[in-house]
Amino acid sequence: MSSSDPRRPSSAGVSAVLALVMAVISFFALAVFGLGALSITTDADIISIRGLGQAPGAVGMLFGVIAFAATLGLALRARHPSFLSVPVVALSAALVHLLAVWVAVLLSTSDLIVATAVVGDLVRGGPSLVLLAAAAVAAWGGIALRRTRAQHPHWPWEGDDAE
Repeated sequence: MSSSDPRRPSSAGVSAVLALVMAVISFFALAVFGLGALSITTDADIISIRGLGQAPGAVGMLFGVIAFAATLGLALRARHPSFLSVPVVALSAALVHLLAVWVAVLLSTSDLIVATAVVGDLVRGGPSLVLLAAAAVAAWGGIALRRTRAQHPHWPWEGDDAE
């Protein structure tokens, strides 16, 4: 365990860019794992409308990741970001995902009712909750990385003058 050294400057924490990259990767990995686990446990497809293919889900995930990165990037710009931004980041990722899926289904089927039914199934069936939880965990982790003041261990006998 390291003690604070008044002669050395305190660590600035992880850079905002590194924290953002780690959080975005974590969000995507948690979301893919969570959606896969949900699909296996419920024995159902995430989007179960025949003929849609994988494009609406991929488009939704792409825009969800972009929304996650954009909102978390804004939160991480502060020198000491607040954990109160976690719900905002998580909600923006989940809501943008739903909107992108709705638009993608609407463009591929030209049917407002089918697009709304797909989004309703995502909310009712649990995929939106999985994305919300994954975004919350990843955003919390990214903010925690930025706020940390961790540094390499420093023994009391190690100093600038020791050689």
